[in-house]
Amino acid sequence: MEEILEMLPDSLRDLLRTYLVDSKMAVEEVRVRLNRPLEIICGGHPSYLENSGGGPYIVTFQDGIQLMNKLSQFSLYAFEEELKRGYITIKGGHRVGLAGKVITEKGQVKAIKEVSSFNIRIARQKIGIAEPVAPLLFNKRWLNTLIIGPPQSGKTTLLRDLARVASYGLSSQNIPSSKVGIVDERSEIAGCIKGVPQHNLGHRIDVLDSCPKAEGIMMMIRSLSPEVIIVDEIGRVEDSEAILEAMNAGVQMIMTAHGYSIENVLKRPTIKRLLDIQLFDRFVEMSRHSGSNRIKRIRDSEFKVLDYQKEQALP
Repeated sequence: MEEILEMLPDSLRDLLRTYLVDSKMAVEEVRVRLNRPLEIICGGHPSYLENSGGGPYIVTFQDGIQLMNKLSQFSLYAFEEELKRGYITIKGGHRVGLAGKVITEKGQVKAIKEVSSFNIRIARQKIGIAEPVAPLLFNKRWLNTLIIGPPQSGKTTLLRDLARVASYGLSSQNIPSSKVGIVDERSEIAGCIKGVPQHNLGHRIDVLDSCPKAEGIMMMIRSLSPEVIIVDEIGRVEDSEAILEAMNAGVQMIMTAHGYSIENVLKRPTIKRLLDIQLFDRFVEMSRHSGSNRIKRIRDSEFKVLDYQKEQALP
């Protein structure tokens, strides 16, 4: 959390530091909205930090200016591309989502100005959480895998550690090291800053940061010869076409999609197309229960449930 604390205005930093000392739960998000209470999300539930008078701390306009200056390193021009995408990645791989007045040009977002909301999402790498799952997703090669789950169910956290395991290998399970390509469209998997991953992903990782998935997958195939490609949150028509190309080229794919189950994902036409032709060998379904990230079940290509401890909580 030190990277987060460094970015906050003094008044917000002191409040959050006090909260961290008293709280037993890990902070997932810090929501900073101008003229509204400072909100903390823990275990999927909101709470509001209090000022010295006992009432909720109301974020001031000056707080917003100080936070924006620190995030942009006092140069909004240098962060023009990040502002266009609506988020800034900071040291430690944490991502700050932005909302405010959107400037468009020819139907495309040009920038976000007059920022009024900041969503600071805390990125935590959980080393080892993929290791119990890995043997079911590997059979002489990594199996084409789709991880399904609702928001904040731990999909990206699991995906990140699978990338690490694939890169390093897992000698205890006879899983060799592989060349891994990550197409990190939203800078969430690797958390790159100036192209350098902030998370420990192994020595055989190549990352295309802030690159659209479809274009990035094709770039990987053409120039980086990956054995495994990892992407987050597929769903567009272009994504499906690129995934087909990669699999036909003999590249294994591990990816995520929003949904509560396979049946739920089947309602999305672009993903249903991939499922109908049985491109996936494994499905990992995740759920969010009582604030914990959990693997609910693992299925094979015919949707049969594999022998795996249900509702295994991720550390």
